[in-house]
Amino acid sequence: LPFLLFLFHFQPRRAACQPKHPPIATNGERFPWDQMRLPQTISPLHYDLTIHPNLTTQDFTGVVRISLDVHEDTSAVILHAKQMEISNVLLLAPEGARPLKVLEYPGFHQLALISDSVLTKGRKYEVQLEFAANLSDSFHGFYKSSYRTSSGEVRTLASTQFEATFARGAFPCFDEPAFKANFTVQIIREPRHIAVSNMPKVKTVVLPGDLLEDHFDTTVKMSTYLVAYIVSDFLSVSRTTQHGVKISIYAVPEKINQTAFALDAAVKLLDFYDDYFDIPYPLPKQDLAAIPDFQSGAMENWGLTTYRETGLLFDPDKSSASDKLSITKVIAHELAHQWFGNLVTMEWWNDLWLNEGFAKFMEFISLDITYPELHVDDFFLNKCFEAMEVDSLSSSHPVSTPVENPTQIQEMFDDVSYDKGACILNMLRDFLTPEAFEIGIIRYLKRYSYQNTVNSHLWESLTDLCSLDDLDEGRMKHFEFCSRRKLQSGTSKWYSDDELDVRAIMDTWTLQEGFPLVTVEVKGREVRLSQERFLRTDDHSLTEGFLWQIPLTYMTSASNTIHRFLLKTKSDVLYLPEEVEWVKFNVNMSGYYMVHYAGDGWNSIIKLLQHNHKALSGNDRASLIQNVFQLVSVGKVSLDTALELSLYLSNETEIMAVTRGFGELVPLYKLMEKRDMTVLEKQMKGYIVELFRDLIDQQQWSDSGSVSERVLRSYLLLFACFMNYEPCVRKAIQLFSQWKESDGTVSLPVDVSMAVFVIGARTPEGWDFLFEKYRNSLQMSLKSRYKSAMAISPLQDKLQWMMEQSLHGEVMKTQDLPDVVVSVAKNPRGYKLAWDFLRASWVTLVKKFDLGSNALSYMVTGVTNQYSTREMLQEIRSFFDSLTEETGSQMRCIQQTYETIEDNIRWTDTNLPLLQSWLNKRSRRATHEDL
Repeated sequence: LPFLLFLFHFQPRRAACQPKHPPIATNGERFPWDQMRLPQTISPLHYDLTIHPNLTTQDFTGVVRISLDVHEDTSAVILHAKQMEISNVLLLAPEGARPLKVLEYPGFHQLALISDSVLTKGRKYEVQLEFAANLSDSFHGFYKSSYRTSSGEVRTLASTQFEATFARGAFPCFDEPAFKANFTVQIIREPRHIAVSNMPKVKTVVLPGDLLEDHFDTTVKMSTYLVAYIVSDFLSVSRTTQHGVKISIYAVPEKINQTAFALDAAVKLLDFYDDYFDIPYPLPKQDLAAIPDFQSGAMENWGLTTYRETGLLFDPDKSSASDKLSITKVIAHELAHQWFGNLVTMEWWNDLWLNEGFAKFMEFISLDITYPELHVDDFFLNKCFEAMEVDSLSSSHPVSTPVENPTQIQEMFDDVSYDKGACILNMLRDFLTPEAFEIGIIRYLKRYSYQNTVNSHLWESLTDLCSLDDLDEGRMKHFEFCSRRKLQSGTSKWYSDDELDVRAIMDTWTLQEGFPLVTVEVKGREVRLSQERFLRTDDHSLTEGFLWQIPLTYMTSASNTIHRFLLKTKSDVLYLPEEVEWVKFNVNMSGYYMVHYAGDGWNSIIKLLQHNHKALSGNDRASLIQNVFQLVSVGKVSLDTALELSLYLSNETEIMAVTRGFGELVPLYKLMEKRDMTVLEKQMKGYIVELFRDLIDQQQWSDSGSVSERVLRSYLLLFACFMNYEPCVRKAIQLFSQWKESDGTVSLPVDVSMAVFVIGARTPEGWDFLFEKYRNSLQMSLKSRYKSAMAISPLQDKLQWMMEQSLHGEVMKTQDLPDVVVSVAKNPRGYKLAWDFLRASWVTLVKKFDLGSNALSYMVTGVTNQYSTREMLQEIRSFFDSLTEETGSQMRCIQQTYETIEDNIRWTDTNLPLLQSWLNKRSRRATHEDL
């Protein structure tokens, strides 16, 4: 099976990335290399890099000396450089320095350094290049950022973001993850600035012209995408971990008082990982820097992680429970990367999930232990639901999938690599047991430190964990686990030891796209099982040829015991010890699959939920809600059945199940908003409000309770106010008036402030007041809530202005534009504005955010995914079909958009009459009960 998967799903795409004709350099000569990927003839050992940014003229110059190891005789050194002037290129050999001829091929961002004599295999050489370029206007490479002080002064800084293929825009280099090397960095700066890089500063040299040159220690062996440096006027606060690592948080001077929480979290988490992985963090320091302009959430540069300001800065008086949760998660994610990604790095971007899936997964493992009060388990399932959303489309891709060019590589940074990666790791951990899984991943990290890996290296490390030649007796947990395994009789195990093949199982989850739908049919004691691909399409041929090895778990009405079964075939049969009233598969949704209960199965589940929903965990209930509504979209279950199941939600109180209920029900009325079906839309909204009315009424307008209770309160009150639920609107108006009259000095409960701001933003005066507060605030989480509330306003002129200002980037940051555009698109008064804006600004957006970037994909899908008419599909197709490959026509998100709208059309054609009928019947039933 793994071989077949490789054959059918791993066709190499290298040919597509060869030029149609032999590549011609910019000077008209033939370029000596015709592949997007660099040759393996030479590899770098060490870079000596000096950079001099000028923040006034917004450009930089530099010189790099690269030590080379020659593996095959060659007369050409092929490396990367993008949009920079190259000069004075020398080969430094024992015989002396001599100039090299330089050819450039911009199509592949490549330079060829041509020697008039052969570079001999086994010998060491050095090349030196001088270079100059402008600081980038985008969020990648060596780019400029700015911020405004409270007095209105605009200050400039320069920072880096090299993942995935942008180091080549900052200095000439071998810009592929497998070309690991050591880096020694020097940065020239003015005395009013500071410079930081991956390693500690060892000295500062005074240069002529009132300049300083900071010298940084040499890095460990690492990939180019992890190099980082910042020139700024930041301040810092520092502490040392128990293991002796200096942790520093850097931020703009006026926000340094918002760094205490991040400093505590970073110290605690780095100590945790140091102990958990049993591998000491190898650098003497770890800096965390809050960058005013930053496109993604954060970046794991080794020793100098960078963040959005909202991802790092926390004010105990102004930040919410969800702010605390998200900041802690993002720090946990980036620090996990110091091992998964930095110490052990994927060989090529096709296996990006080995970095990102692990870091996403470790967020939850680490915080469950270090911050139990955050209850991160209450939020993990959302990651799997989000992954399934894109993974149920035929345009999805395997977790490990071939990529070659920069756009394809950028597109890998998606929900499949991050969230599906984390979910299949969670499933594997449950399958092997947490103890065995931990031993296996430690083995993987130790075995491949400072190296590059592929999928199979991980599976081998998780196989045969107790082989005598590999048993790490120094690690007591490993030794005790293996000793205990020898004594166990094997009860409640999935497998006998001789048949466990982790690679064979996991190849079915990483080398083919999609996920399985398991159909369960109970007849007496017999449980019939079958599997197929879950796919939202009417072309059933696309579901053929898929087979997974599925670690099934189940429990029944007769026993709380979790039973386990590895389903390796298309169908199979289980036998229960006795007949049962109900059976629930995928316990706690630890597996990445959906379940359909055929025959009378769903009716049994509905009966259980209505009479005793707490017989199942909150995660089990959430998975049932998600499964049943998703099954409607593929015609396995009638809409009536899903809606009948949803009725139990009037008794639900747990965050995962409540938010999943909203997650399945709200999109139904969102489809109607864009079809002018006012009556049905109003009925559907009324049903959802009625369902959660008791829970909404129970909410206090305060900041009390656990993190999960506080996050749920924010969610419920925001929804209720947005739905014009009268008690909520009345309270929000009262609080907003008091807050406005005090000029914002009255303290609002943080967790309910979003609901208050949303109501305030409905009037021009209220919106303007919020904008003034937004413009002058230095509290990042508060600024974020102001911005979100303003984008939900019904005032169309304000919505249009917000998008334009965010694109312009002075009053509102361009980094926030994707969130603003998608918020406006979700706004019933704004969706047409957002679509028109996306079209009109497309060329500018592509330049600013780069083809294939998550920001661009997020805008495309966020603006289009709630349309459900053929006319709108045609309009959207017409626009995207008019693009060229250079302006994005080949992006995967465009195909996802078409599929999503086609699915919406199918759903509405089939189900709108059924929805109308069910809501009418329910309304009559409620009226009858009232009488």
